[in-house]
Amino acid sequence: MTTSTVHKRYEQTRRLSSLKNTCENCLNTNCLINKNTFSQQIAVFSEAKTTISCKKGQQFIMEGAPVTGLFFILKGKVKVYSTGINGKEQIVRFAKEGEIIGHRGFGTKEYYSIGAMALEHTVLCYFSKDSLQNALKNNAAFAYDLMLFYADELNRSEAKVKSISQMTVRERVVDTLLYIHRKFKDNNGFLNLALSRREYADFAGTTEEQVIRIFSSLKKEKLIHAKGKKIGITNLELLKKEISEHNFYLDL
Repeated sequence: MTTSTVHKRYEQTRRLSSLKNTCENCLNTNCLINKNTFSQQIAVFSEAKTTISCKKGQQFIMEGAPVTGLFFILKGKVKVYSTGINGKEQIVRFAKEGEIIGHRGFGTKEYYSIGAMALEHTVLCYFSKDSLQNALKNNAAFAYDLMLFYADELNRSEAKVKSISQMTVRERVVDTLLYIHRKFKDNNGFLNLALSRREYADFAGTTEEQVIRIFSSLKKEKLIHAKGKKIGITNLELLKKEISEHNFYLDL
């Protein structure tokens, strides 16, 4: 994909239908903007946002596109990924309501090092880079909260790299299931995030074939159950025990 094509697709995404949602009425209490709406400066700043609606499977950040701002998830679920050797996709994380997307490029890089795609109908609050920088310069509490957010992100990322490097393939797949369970919970006996076997593999850092084999083993051991793409955890405690020696239960 050429740079001009990336830019065109990015601009098309920016022109998605706009909706009217106010930060003051937002139910995402863990959102950094929401936490600071008591400030008159942030209240004015929040009026400058653009609300974007994405369909399932729609990209809203193109890897390699210019960094223009940050996205806050108002509603929905998103996967964040990067492209590795030979074009292989590596899923960095999954995100839900109240979380920030695109922050790793904000203020430091000219281009997004990751891509992001909606896993279901998703509504995003977009804040431009210029408006964010002005808000950070004029509001110490907001700047401090964002600094803490970055520090926490760095600690979690370093802990994940250290633990994942010591896990077997089976342990990485089990860790992926537990991560999704912690973050998205259950829905009618199944994990509340429907992923393909390929997406499980892209997050766990293995192959689709390995995931299929491991899922088959876990089902035979009555640790999980499946119905199509849906996966449910049958014995949560035994799954936790499998990776307990790594002492790794971070919600990244």
